[in-house]
Amino acid sequence: MISMEQFDEVEMRVGTITNISLNKRARKPAYKVTVDLGEYGSKNSSAQLTNYEAEELIGKQVVCVCSFAPIRIGDVKSEIRILGSDTDSGCILLTSLSKVKNGSKIF
Repeated sequence: MISMEQFDEVEMRVGTITNISLNKRARKPAYKVTVDLGEYGSKNSSAQLTNYEAEELIGKQVVCVCSFAPIRIGDVKSEIRILGSDTDSGCILLTSLSKVKNGSKIF
């Protein structure tokens, strides 16, 4: 188990997907996703969201972990982790019920 202090160190924010394309060099099917995090800038991620059509993800707000060190996945420098839930039909994205300002902190 982690402490509340450790949990509080994980920076999670809401952002809007602005661009998406296939990450052709990833070992598992994935998209290269650009997320607008408002005052925190636009960040890239490689995300296994291929159960969604790319076009339906543009403009969607998603929850992201922003405090991990960047990693390279295929030819993408993945700067954030987009959060979702694993289901039999693939990843289901976590999002807010209402539209919020990009960069809003999750707590």
